[in-house]
Amino acid sequence: MRILLLTTFLLFAQSKYPADSVLASPKASLLEKMTILPIAAWQRISHNANFLNCQFYPSCSQYSAIAIKENSIIKGIPMTADRIVRCNPSAFFNHLHIRGGFHKSDGRLIDHPTSHLTVSTKKSPITAGLLSAIVPGSGRMYAGRWFDGFMGFVMVYLTASSAVEASKKDNVLNKGFSYSMFGVFYTGEIYGAYRTAKYYQRQ
Repeated sequence: MRILLLTTFLLFAQSKYPADSVLASPKASLLEKMTILPIAAWQRISHNANFLNCQFYPSCSQYSAIAIKENSIIKGIPMTADRIVRCNPSAFFNHLHIRGGFHKSDGRLIDHPTSHLTVSTKKSPITAGLLSAIVPGSGRMYAGRWFDGFMGFVMVYLTASSAVEASKKDNVLNKGFSYSMFGVFYTGEIYGAYRTAKYYQRQ
């Protein structure tokens, strides 16, 4: 069924939806394409609704597709969770703070999976990652991103709470999904803290 769905997407791929180019790439494995498939489906909604426009370039969905294709699923999914946490109301201020640059055609905030920013020596990425492993969000706060840290803590707390509630029920699929989401945002928080200390300092 999944193979049939993937084949259908590839047959009707359009240049309008950026994730389709990743789906069609011969360099992406079948498992990576299956993971990117929901992203391509989401873009068919988000790219046709102005209120769902992303403030980043590439958009969060495209960032996810690229991150998975270029870094494998194991690293790409936590990278996606980190980006989702950073796509919050403080993003514009933070971007000005690091002089991150703006996309010429539409003014969105440039933020690629492979960072174009200079590596910083002001904060220790290892320390930031360890702090967020102990208390989610604290590593980002240590690196100067207080609101990102708060958002990271909230996402980990919400997914952990869902996992705890799911464990009280007999639904195996619900348990699997809830624990998976907790794992994604927990590892994403550790990675995000590391990346914040490494790149997102005043330039």
